[in-house]
This record gives sequence, C-alpha cells and structure tokens, in this order.
Amino acid sequence: MNTKKLITWGLTGLVGILFLGSGAAKFMMVEGTPDFEKMVKMGIDLSTLRSLAAVEIMAAVLFLIPRTGVLGFGLLSAYMGGAIATHLTHNESVLAPCVILGFVWITTLVRFPEVGQRLFAK
Repeated sequence: MNTKKLITWGLTGLVGILFLGSGAAKFMMVEGTPDFEKMVKMGIDLSTLRSLAAVEIMAAVLFLIPRTGVLGFGLLSAYMGGAIATHLTHNESVLAPCVILGFVWITTLVRFPEVGQRLFAK
C-alpha cells in the first residue's frame, strides 16, 4: 500500500471514529447526566438526541464506504453546519465544530480529488 492510500485511509478512519463515537455517545446518553442537561438547555430532548445520533451514525457509515463517501461527506457537512448554527444561537464557541468540519473537508479533498476539481475549477 502506498503512502497516499495509507494517509487517506488513516484520515478517513479518524473521521469515522469521531462521528461513530459521538453518535454512540448520544445514543447512550441518559437523563440526569451533565451532558444531557447541556443538551436540554439547547432545547434538545431525548428523542431528538436519538434522532441526531442515528443521522450522525448513518452519515459516518456512508462516508466510510468508498462508493457512498461523497454522499456521506455532504451529509456530514450539513450535520456540522447544524451544529455550528446551534452553537451560534446559544452563544457558545463554534471553534470545535468548525475545526471538525474543516477536518472532514480536508479528508474528503484528499480522498476524492474530483470533489476539489469540481468545486474549485476555474
């Protein structure tokens, strides 16, 4: 396996672990914990949290599969856009979701050069 493929799959794996772990944590969250109380303050109840977890996991799985990776990229970008909007409306720092979104974009541009060619062609 050449170096570019190794780096590409390493970055892809990190994105997958990040979103699958986050989705799993949302599924396992229970009422009364500090993380859950933070979500409640943002207006996110338990059923909405479970729905967000399902969307996050589904998008991550689509991103990991080579044939559906670009679709997963679009869904993860939209998901992180929602996270940024939620943080903005609650006067919280948007640094973390912006960094994660940037990481998703960088990984996608390395993994699927045709996306960059389509988006940034002159």
